[in-house]
Amino acid sequence: MRGFADIRGTLFHNIANIIKVKQPKAFILENVKQLVGHDEGKTLKVILKVLREELNYTVTVAVLNALDYGLPQKRERVVIVGHKEPILFTYPQPIRPFKPLSYILEKKVDKKHFASDYIVAKRKERHTSAYNPSIWHENKSGNICSYPYSCALRAGASYNYLLVNGERRLTPREMFRLQGFPDTYKITKVDTQARKQAGNAVPVNMVKAVILKLLPYVAKTMDMTSVLKEYDIS
Repeated sequence: MRGFADIRGTLFHNIANIIKVKQPKAFILENVKQLVGHDEGKTLKVILKVLREELNYTVTVAVLNALDYGLPQKRERVVIVGHKEPILFTYPQPIRPFKPLSYILEKKVDKKHFASDYIVAKRKERHTSAYNPSIWHENKSGNICSYPYSCALRAGASYNYLLVNGERRLTPREMFRLQGFPDTYKITKVDTQARKQAGNAVPVNMVKAVILKLLPYVAKTMDMTSVLKEYDIS
């Protein structure tokens, strides 16, 4: 939220240096939606100016939603695509419908993931969902809503920020499924760490869709067979 005033915000300059040295044919950068309006848009303008004028890349920007790419999670993110040659790049069209919650929810869930009786009773007293299954979301003002998909996972949110059917928290596996990670992905046994990792991760399906749009351009001067095989992109 502090932009370049935060040490994490200055990471962009490290990225710019890497691009300058490595000179990739193309790159994809991702950040939170708030980047668009941060400091009245000045922060994003600085980033685009560096990429376009100092590094000489053709750059396009869009706000994409994981919900539009098959994942049952409303997660909007800024995606910046840059390429060396001035090609006419267009972002991938939405892929609907998204997977139903029943696809990502586990059948057997440990009791430790359930909210207290007090919290469950309080939530259900104030809200009745029109969906089943659903994920309930309580914002900072205490307002409760529910949808047949999840609001964005947040690494630092309250444990009860999102509750399945207003009763229990998402399991680590469910959180990674919401981000598009396959079940073969190994998750740390420490729940708090897994929660942070999932909350900070990028939606795999969304980025994959963007990569597939870029591949025809990149493949013009590269043998992409090994790349496709290595990352299981098909």
